[in-house]
Amino acid sequence: MTAVEKALEYLADYDGRPISIMEVCGTHTAAIFKSGIRGLISGKIRLVSGPGCPVCVTAPGYIDKLLGYAMAPGCCVLSFGDMLKVPGRNGSLQSQRGEGANFRMIYSPFQALELAQAEPNMEFIAAAVGFETTAPAWAMVADEALKRGIHNLRLLCAIKTILPAMELICQNEQGIDAFICPGHVSAIIGADAFLGLCSQYKKPMVVAGFEAGHIIAAVYSIMLQLKHEQAQVRNLYAEAVSSGGNIKAQELLSRCFLPGDADWRGLGQIALSGLYLQGEYAALDAGSLDVGSEGYEDPACRCADVICGRINPSQCPLFGLCSPTHPVGPCMVSEEGACGIWYGNSEVSE
Repeated sequence: MTAVEKALEYLADYDGRPISIMEVCGTHTAAIFKSGIRGLISGKIRLVSGPGCPVCVTAPGYIDKLLGYAMAPGCCVLSFGDMLKVPGRNGSLQSQRGEGANFRMIYSPFQALELAQAEPNMEFIAAAVGFETTAPAWAMVADEALKRGIHNLRLLCAIKTILPAMELICQNEQGIDAFICPGHVSAIIGADAFLGLCSQYKKPMVVAGFEAGHIIAAVYSIMLQLKHEQAQVRNLYAEAVSSGGNIKAQELLSRCFLPGDADWRGLGQIALSGLYLQGEYAALDAGSLDVGSEGYEDPACRCADVICGRINPSQCPLFGLCSPTHPVGPCMVSEEGACGIWYGNSEVSE
């Protein structure tokens, strides 16, 4: 019997108290569905999605500010495709194209530099959204813009850091027993970054890759820790994640950004959870600190409860009516959003 088979046998036969394990990263959620892991383990082990989709946790007011820029004469918004579909108070960027919204979809932050340099008479506002994984690329864009003297590109930052959000969940969501930590973010911040939370809140935290075997091993590690009343950080993704993380990327982030309070959809304002341009780079900021928390959210949308792991997406009353082509909330829009992942897969059991 292989190690994975042994782990699966244990997880399938588990009949103890109900356990809820949060996979923080949306890529893990997608991999869990793709590999059918939920159908292979005991129903008493619940895998729930967390706040690891940057589009899903972007405050509604940010969408409204982007749309305001897109409607301004001589201004063009640059964004990844999923953000274009998120509805704000007056619709999404995509839905308002016919009303004059000027935007372009980009596939890499570095495209913003090339577009701004090629069209010096157009003001470009880049939707700088992401976690620690994407933040170094946006820092490099800001650094390069200053070096090239590009004055018609600014960043509207909604860059967030994952640890403060995980701490908020540890404090407020008593039903979460353990975490599968985000693999891509961990490659930047390092596995040791979770030691403080693990020690303070006594919850197992396991860094995992994205193959089925990685996730099964992570769940097995967590279940054994809980069985023996342990709470440890385990790095099962050592091929990509070191204990200290990517030091050069961390130094770049420290030089370009300053931590500040940030509004998270579903979680509210979290202290020192956002990254904002500082020093000489602040001249490239497009009003990121002035976004505010106000913005429209459909009162029937339960994205907040999905993000916090309180419900599965299929338990939202809008699930099905809200779809990737007609989204009500951001969790249905992004490829990393739990609702969109559940909608796109046949396994939507509760």
